[in-house]
Amino acid sequence: MRFCDRCGSYLRKTAEGLWCQKCRKIILSKRNAETRTGKKRDSGAVIVIERPKDHYSTISLKCPKCKNEEAYHWFSNVSGEHAGIRRERTIEHFKCTKCSYSWSRSS
Repeated sequence: MRFCDRCGSYLRKTAEGLWCQKCRKIILSKRNAETRTGKKRDSGAVIVIERPKDHYSTISLKCPKCKNEEAYHWFSNVSGEHAGIRRERTIEHFKCTKCSYSWSRSS
């Protein structure tokens, strides 16, 4: 196990040699005895994907943030296991139609 001499992070093995995931330093294997540093790429754009508003049903519920009386409403299921006991929960999600504040409750 080796650590990066620049930032101290764990070096991961790659086909080229060793690579630091934190500072992007690459140490090539002995046959390519040079060291190089990778630079982070700036993609420039952030893509946000949302479902169309008509996909959700609306209910009459007061928003805790802006006190609007209408919110989008949907459910999701969460399952898990602890100490050999399987448990499933339903999460009820809400999103204000006015300020887009989101909150949820477990049922």
